[in-house]
Amino acid sequence: MPNIEKKSFDALVVGGGIAGVESAINIANNGLKVLLVEKDLTIGGKMIMLSKVFPTLDCSACITTPKISEVDRHPNVTIMTNTEVLHIDKQDKHYFKAQIKEKARYVDVSNCTGCQLCEDACPVVVPDQYQYGMVGRKAAYIPFNIASPRVASIDIENCSLCGACEKACPTQCIDFTQEDKEYEIVVKSVVIATGFNLFDPLKIPRYSYGSAKNVITSMEMERHLAPTRPYNHVLRPGDGKMPDNIAYVLCTGSRDMTVGNPICSQICCMYSIKQAQLLMGALPMADVTIYYINIRSFGKGFEEFYEQAKGMGINFVKGKIGQIDELENGDLKVRYEDINQGKLVESKHDLVVLSVGAMANEDPKTMFKADTWKQDEFAFAQQKDLFYTPSLSSIDGVFLAGTTSGPMDIPDTILSSGAASMEAIRYIKQAKVEI
Repeated sequence: MPNIEKKSFDALVVGGGIAGVESAINIANNGLKVLLVEKDLTIGGKMIMLSKVFPTLDCSACITTPKISEVDRHPNVTIMTNTEVLHIDKQDKHYFKAQIKEKARYVDVSNCTGCQLCEDACPVVVPDQYQYGMVGRKAAYIPFNIASPRVASIDIENCSLCGACEKACPTQCIDFTQEDKEYEIVVKSVVIATGFNLFDPLKIPRYSYGSAKNVITSMEMERHLAPTRPYNHVLRPGDGKMPDNIAYVLCTGSRDMTVGNPICSQICCMYSIKQAQLLMGALPMADVTIYYINIRSFGKGFEEFYEQAKGMGINFVKGKIGQIDELENGDLKVRYEDINQGKLVESKHDLVVLSVGAMANEDPKTMFKADTWKQDEFAFAQQKDLFYTPSLSSIDGVFLAGTTSGPMDIPDTILSSGAASMEAIRYIKQAKVEI
């Protein structure tokens, strides 16, 4: 049986997206020791992958990277990436034991300088998951330029073990003898900030995602528009042409009982309008059409942002999409019900973007005993007492940050993280008094 190292902290934050980072900073600023665990190779979550944020169109990475830098340098925060939480057990009123597994990177993180010479030398090319398969990456790679930590990792499943990266590394930090490590962590409080999953559009075959080359998701379009984008322009994946007639299909996987998600994802309308505005700047001659059921512009400045989009010439069509078919030249025929006119209509576009909704991330369910972790009817974490504070979970001492408890935009996620971290601080300090 492997030797399991033991560590103790005041708080464990599970998830290194903007919710987890904000929670960790708040708790650490109160003089408490925090362990921030992220299953990916880098912290930053989905927000670090975005282009701009609505409705201000501020740079998403410009907002996220200072937060990431702050948490990375905070003396009270320990960050473990490429690490998963196996299970969390409550020991008594104020203590938890967590077992976590740090997966091998096959790189000595302390010596890696991020020079990318191993990446240049590696002969193996595989699809880049951070660019949603639009381009390739090497088996020895750094996830993206602003990754934190900016260190290399070896994709051992695709590695040919040729040794080219070892020869190229100036600090000899490539280590193929590394193994996964397990730790037993003792903490006084837990913040769950595991975020949400994007809806899989393959569940709606009539939209032809996966079969029609020029039907993409909104997150793939986000990568086309982001500063760290794979290309210098917005291009059709089918043939590399710049599109001039783009359609958005709202409520893909939201407000749809047939795919098991009857709730509104809250963010799809506004991020689609944001992308449409950015496309008007990137492709000034392009026509952009947004097919919607209802535009839900409920937040501060959202309605004005919507009216601004209409003023820019973006075409809004109140219609429910029935079918998307690919034509011989790669263009797409969209068949929809025009709700205002009450008739079936067909239109042609050369690129269709599916505005996918937010689905629950059910990872926390595997971390706790089945009889203690409770979910609501939509598989999001159950909020114990919404009138008192929305951050309380079904387990005393475990708090909910961000979209763990339901869909929300970035400002609401920050507010939720503040509430969760303050509840965790209160819980920890109460424990000290009682002990």
